[in-house]
Amino acid sequence: MKRRNILKSAAAVALAIGLMPSTTLAQEVTLRLHQFLPAPATVPKHILKPWGAAVEERSGGRIKIEHFDSMALGGKPPGLIDQAVDGVADIVMTVVGYTPGRFPKTEVFELPFMMTNPVATSQAFQHLVETDLQEGEYKDMKVLGAWVHGPGVIHTTDGVTRPEDMEGVKMRGPTRVINDYLKELGAIPVGLPLPAIPEALSKGVVSGTVIPWEVTPAIKLSELVGNHTEFVGEESLYTATIVLVMNRAKYDSLPEDLRAAIDAESGQALSQMAAEVMWSYDARGREIAEDAGNSIIQLSEAEVARFKERSVPVIDRWVSEMEGRGIDGRALIETAKSLIKQYGG
Repeated sequence: MKRRNILKSAAAVALAIGLMPSTTLAQEVTLRLHQFLPAPATVPKHILKPWGAAVEERSGGRIKIEHFDSMALGGKPPGLIDQAVDGVADIVMTVVGYTPGRFPKTEVFELPFMMTNPVATSQAFQHLVETDLQEGEYKDMKVLGAWVHGPGVIHTTDGVTRPEDMEGVKMRGPTRVINDYLKELGAIPVGLPLPAIPEALSKGVVSGTVIPWEVTPAIKLSELVGNHTEFVGEESLYTATIVLVMNRAKYDSLPEDLRAAIDAESGQALSQMAAEVMWSYDARGREIAEDAGNSIIQLSEAEVARFKERSVPVIDRWVSEMEGRGIDGRALIETAKSLIKQYGG
């Protein structure tokens, strides 16, 4: 009789739990974050892993972020966006330019000499995501953070001191906008994701690349080229846009409190943190090149002005292409510049 009562009580408890709203139960979620850089690189080590730890803590341990570096889940960097859309990974970090032409409005921040300050530009990018792009060109995913890297630098086996030095040089470029600019300078642009740079340089596929100082240690660039060209002045040669995006259905399926935990560590907070970290690590990359005895060339204002002049046709072509897509490119440029200035750039 006693055993029967115990069983009845257990059944009643089980029934009661089954009738409870799911939100009252401590749901635990594991999210897989996939990206293309090696684990020791700046972005995964000092941005993505601290961000993941902060989300885990804010969720009270109910969210766990699993990190998969160096394309450990398979595929190639240009496929990362679709991995997030299709749910192959729950979250991905990628360079937007790895999917050429897919996010046209985002390209405004990649135009030559658009960026003045990477933190302000990142916050401007995030602002545009929140007010336009999230429900526009990023509607198939949830953008957790949008940012840009520090000033782009030209790295070559031979030195670049003027636009004419770019003639005939095979240069790796990160985005179609910058590749168009490299072509305008007379270079031969080669579109490659960042992990492919060392092999391309070693095999002579390219003899130079444009990337920020921050990421050069991760690919040991200072051992592969001996010349680095920096641009003086307020505007940087270029930058590339970077996003951390999540599978939309996965995000929407989370309980409200877990979405709130992710949101609290994302958006403008993540954008600012990521930009500050990447920019701060430029100094280390530059120091390594100096210690290696490499030549660091700082262009004169007059030569920078000549490089800027050569960017005008590139910007005009981009505006024309945007018009063909029903986008007012000139207005978008002015909006981007105004937002950058608003955030202190």
